[in-house]
Amino acid sequence: MKKKKKSIGKRILQYVMMTVAAAIYALGISLFLDPNSLAPGGVSGVSIILNRVTGMDTGTLILLLNIPIMLFGAWKFGMRFMVATIYSTFMASMFINGMSGRGPVTEDPLLAALVGGSLIAVGIGLTFRAGSTTGGTDIIIRYLRIKLPYLKTGSLMLALDAMVVTASALVFRDVERALYAGISIGVTSFVLDLVLYGRDGAKMIYIISDHAREISDRLLKELDVGVTFLEGSGAYSGKEKQVIVCVIKKPLFPKAEEVVKEEDPGAFLIVTNAMEIFGEGYKSYFGEKL
Repeated sequence: MKKKKKSIGKRILQYVMMTVAAAIYALGISLFLDPNSLAPGGVSGVSIILNRVTGMDTGTLILLLNIPIMLFGAWKFGMRFMVATIYSTFMASMFINGMSGRGPVTEDPLLAALVGGSLIAVGIGLTFRAGSTTGGTDIIIRYLRIKLPYLKTGSLMLALDAMVVTASALVFRDVERALYAGISIGVTSFVLDLVLYGRDGAKMIYIISDHAREISDRLLKELDVGVTFLEGSGAYSGKEKQVIVCVIKKPLFPKAEEVVKEEDPGAFLIVTNAMEIFGEGYKSYFGEKL
C-alpha cells in the first residue's frame, strides 16, 4: 500500500514538474522570441515562421506539427512514454497561446535571444528530467541519443535547429533576425547541457613523481579526493615508479597543483579535462542518459 502511494506521489510530482517546465518554455517563446520574429529552431521555430505565413496561432501550429512526430514516438518508445509527451506538448501549446499578445518583454533582439533561449533550455531540460519531452525535435533527438549515445542533447539540437534558422532567413528575408535566432540557439544548447549534465566537468591528473606517497597523502587529507596508484616504470631508466591518477573538480585543481609543486617541483604532471564522471561524488551509473 505504501509503495502504491509512493508511486502515485511520484507520478503527481512528475506532472507538476512537466507543467512548470511547459510554462517556462512558453515564456521563452511567447514573451521573447515569437514577438521579435526570432525562430529558435525545431518545431517551435517552424511554427513561428508558419504563423507569419498563415496567421494561425503559434501554439496551435506547434500542436498540429507534432502529431506525426508523436506517432513516430509512440512507435519507437511506446504509448506509455508518449502519454507524458502528449501532456507536455499540449500544455506548452496552451501556455503559448494563452501568453500570446502579452509580449514582447523587450524589443532588443539580443536580449530577447539570450533570455528566450535560456528559458526554452530550462523548460526542455526540466521536461527531460521529468521523463518526458516537449515533442517535436525532442523526440527525434531522444531517438538519436539511443543510436548515438556519445553525442550530447544540446549538440544534436544545435545541428537540427540551424536548419530552421537558415529557413527563417529565407522566409523573413532578414539575415540579421536569423543571426539573432542563431544566438538564441547557441544559448539554448549551452544552458540545456548545463541543466541536464550540470557543471560536473573536472580535471583528470596523472602525477609521476619519486614522492608519490607524500603527494597522495596530502591530496587525500587536504582535498578529500580519491587517489589511485598505477604501477609504472621508466622506459629509459627502467626505474619502478608509482603513477598517481586523480579526478578532481575544477575549483580544487589549483590547490592540487600547489601540493604537487611543494612536494616535488620536478614531478611530471599531465592534466586533461574530464567531461563526464560517474561514481561516488559525481553522477550515478544508473541514471537515464539524457
